[in-house]
Amino acid sequence: MHMMGYFKQQLTPGEKQELLELIDKYRTGFLPLVVPVTLINHYVRKYEQPYLKEQVYLNPHPIELQLRNHV
Repeated sequence: MHMMGYFKQQLTPGEKQELLELIDKYRTGFLPLVVPVTLINHYVRKYEQPYLKEQVYLNPHPIELQLRNHV
């Protein structure tokens, strides 16, 4: 929710609603954390938010250690 505040001037009402719904679904256990974090990462790139781009929370692991979809 705090990160969402960095986009209060840029996000459209629809984008805000979508992000709030994803955060709520994560909070209630219906979605994994990666879903809202991925959308926030998208907004960081789309709206060029330099402070959030540097945050480790959004990219905590090197790409080599992240989830793999194949064996």
